[in-house]
Amino acid sequence: MFKLIKVEGRARRGEYTTPHGVIQTPVFMNVGTQAAIKGGLSAEDLRRVGCQIELSNTYHLHVRPTDALVREMGGLHRFMQWDGPILTDSGGFQIFSLASLRKIREEGVYFNSHVDGRHIFMGPEESMRIQANLGSDIAMAFDECVGIPAERSYVAASCERTARWLQRCKDALYRYTAEEDAVNPGQVLWGINQGAVYHDLRIDHMKKIAELDLPGYAIGGLAVGESTQEMYDTIQALEPYMPADRPRYLMGVGTPCNILESVHRGVDFFDCVMPARNGRHGHLYTWQGVINIKNEKYTRDESPIDPECRCPVCRRYSRAYLRHLFKAEEILALRFSVMHNLYFYNSLMEKIRTALDEGDYESFYRRNVEKLDRRI
Repeated sequence: MFKLIKVEGRARRGEYTTPHGVIQTPVFMNVGTQAAIKGGLSAEDLRRVGCQIELSNTYHLHVRPTDALVREMGGLHRFMQWDGPILTDSGGFQIFSLASLRKIREEGVYFNSHVDGRHIFMGPEESMRIQANLGSDIAMAFDECVGIPAERSYVAASCERTARWLQRCKDALYRYTAEEDAVNPGQVLWGINQGAVYHDLRIDHMKKIAELDLPGYAIGGLAVGESTQEMYDTIQALEPYMPADRPRYLMGVGTPCNILESVHRGVDFFDCVMPARNGRHGHLYTWQGVINIKNEKYTRDESPIDPECRCPVCRRYSRAYLRHLFKAEEILALRFSVMHNLYFYNSLMEKIRTALDEGDYESFYRRNVEKLDRRI
């Protein structure tokens, strides 16, 4: 399913085949948490901004409209009218970050919904059933995301439990996708590595879950309190122990600089709410750095957000107009800004792939790694 095409240092160029299309890697997954991109973008818009794969959230869709309803409507692809690949995360991160009064047990997690307070139980089997109902192409394992800092003893015990949960996930998804009326019989499971910033725990956990021979593996539990350098060091220490013939996914990361640094360390898949969230607040990415379109200096600026950008917004509208939309509190401001930022991220990944194809990633990385996160 994963074809490694080229390697430059630790940076990798590849492609991953799913039931709904081939993904060129490295890739950024555009986050549609509740089967929609926040900021008013549709599935058609995702194609316009160069999206290859969309990510939706198991926990949120289970709470509403419910995974049972999505299944009844033909699965997530049909429900949101997106015909490309979809990855669903397991709901673990949201349970540990949003839900209240949670209790972790060997069987799973008991918690209250952040929407209406109702009692919910989710374990490996429940997470896999929900994701099977959604019919995504890649289902993520149910795991515990431990906040940082955390006591080593707790992290070690959590890693052991997460490994046991992963085996249960594998067994459950195998059963569900084999059912005669499975929404997506080609759906596969990816495992998640945990261990906070304890390198030895990370490595031990990776060795253990690699034995399950899954189609892909993620690095979870980073960007949750550690420093950026600790994150990079952890990736660097873990990478030699991740199967070279499987895709590597760094969950919830991050800025353009984070992506360049992580590709440099061997990561293939990324996702983050940052481009959409920052766009909704007027923070826009350009090839010279990040601008705040709400600044007064853009009041009469007739230039596009980024003269180097060919997104639908930059091809037609000015900075002055976009600033006006924000000041007038028009919804169109959010739509245009998110559209631009997602186009920028997808364009960044395309340029990364081109640099790898041409054997020029090191040079591309050094030219852009400090510049792209700079505040203008």
